[in-house]
Amino acid sequence: MGKYGAAHIVWDWNGTLFHDNDAIIGATNAAFAELGLEPITMERYRALYCVPVPRFYERLMGRLPTDAEWQIMDETFHRYYAEHRLGCALTEGVPTLLAEWGSAGRSQSILSMYGHDELVPLVRGFGIEPHFIRVDGRTGPSGGSKAEHMVRHLGALAGVEPARVVVIGDAADDATAARHVGAQAVLYTGGSHGRASLEEAGVPVVDSLEEAVVEAERLAA
Repeated sequence: MGKYGAAHIVWDWNGTLFHDNDAIIGATNAAFAELGLEPITMERYRALYCVPVPRFYERLMGRLPTDAEWQIMDETFHRYYAEHRLGCALTEGVPTLLAEWGSAGRSQSILSMYGHDELVPLVRGFGIEPHFIRVDGRTGPSGGSKAEHMVRHLGALAGVEPARVVVIGDAADDATAARHVGAQAVLYTGGSHGRASLEEAGVPVVDSLEEAVVEAERLAA
């Protein structure tokens, strides 16, 4: 088993390791504008955001978007986001946290709902790829839940037991995905969800990634 018998963190990317809130809210509002909807504030976004994403749009529109509307919004969102993510950086302290976790002989990986082909060069561009034993982005259509992707992700991590895995993310869906595979989760308030909605997930909620790592160590012990 070696080091893989120890605690393993599955990191979320958007809103967790990658501080892209400005690009996300801008892309959401660009998508809304396509349908003539009013822009929303970050506070409102954090209070209402949920997955699957069409349900988030339902909360704002009062109904589910039609397939045609979803197509337009999804394409607009991704086009705007691709342009504006270039101005975003890693969350403060991330390179150090990743290095320290790895140098303690523990493993870590990334599972994101961001498209795999966009994710990998982005992670590589920040110079942090060597810290991870695996980097998985979403394959297939956007708009779903993370749970099924988590099954595949953990299945591909040789020798990593779900009971020693802690998922660190910024959305209730991260906790759902962790539960789905028998792992633990810690949720971080710096991304897409406000504290109140995260606390409904019934797992530890923290305000910094440093705290998240301390919590992960405790949960996996």
